Amino acid sequence: MPSRPDDLDPRLGDLAEGDVLRAILSRTPPSSSTLVGPGDDAAVIAAPSGSVVATTDTLVHGPDFRLAWTSGYDLGWKSAAVNLADVAAMGARPTALLVALAVPRDLTLSFVERLADGFREACAALAPGCAVVGGDLTVSETLTVAVTALGDLDGRAPVTRGGARVGDVVAVAGELGLAARGLGLLFGRFRVDGAPVPVDPSRLGPGESAMIAAQLRPAPPIGLGPVAAVAGATAMMDVSDGLALDARRMADASGVTIALDRGALGSDPDAALAGGEDHALLATFPEGLLAPGFRVIGRVTERGSDALTSDGAPVEVGGWDPYRDWDAVGG
Repeated sequence: MPSRPDDLDPRLGDLAEGDVLRAILSRTPPSSSTLVGPGDDAAVIAAPSGSVVATTDTLVHGPDFRLAWTSGYDLGWKSAAVNLADVAAMGARPTALLVALAVPRDLTLSFVERLADGFREACAALAPGCAVVGGDLTVSETLTVAVTALGDLDGRAPVTRGGARVGDVVAVAGELGLAARGLGLLFGRFRVDGAPVPVDPSRLGPGESAMIAAQLRPAPPIGLGPVAAVAGATAMMDVSDGLALDARRMADASGVTIALDRGALGSDPDAALAGGEDHALLATFPEGLLAPGFRVIGRVTERGSDALTSDGAPVEVGGWDPYRDWDAVGG
């Protein structure tokens, strides 16, 4: 849907809450699982399997995104994608999103409309049938997007991060390290005196546009979560904070060691290990049961002195931790 012309683009502070909600809801179709949609005190979502997978994530202006780099559309897309990935990582099919917005009064209506467009199109592309079914709207000096995602297991047991077994192969679906390289480009090339400035495409070399797109508008393989579950995945999780940190979490939850093959991590293994926000799916499978769309990057072994190794050596590199890393990237 087109954005409003600048001369017809009111600030949110000049509108009533109902006006803003109507603008958002007019751009977001119902979920295929909706029994009662927006407009009542709560939504009602069908859960045919009798179990509901639920997750939530919050994106805050500053530590999670910068408006100089991020459009309303990109913010809506990313807010949907990061939550859809968590549902998929349990082996579930995403069914609905609940979105709570805390918005500054001087934000424009067109920005929020494009935010809604991003949610709608991310769901359509990554998790058909899933949609925004409700939420909340309030005022804040800091733009904040909080999303709760729901999913259905279609009668299967959830795939947790604690089920990896000795002898399993370790596999991944999706990108590793691309989004972190995009973040490095944003901080390294598109700031003036420490303040972010809009991205100039003419300053991007071959492949760099894809890196920035991976950071601002990730496209995790949501549909492969249920595929992995059906194929017999023993453990699975979303790689949001970097392969090294998240694989170590899986190893600790499962009581095993994850032994990675550095040569299977692509052309830049260090970026693959340390980079976050690609939202790839990390999973373990019994030998011979690898799901389509996954590639093997290691094996599960008996727990040794190290939870995570690469070519037999301990992996020291960490991953993204907002409490530790925010100052380091210029927050």
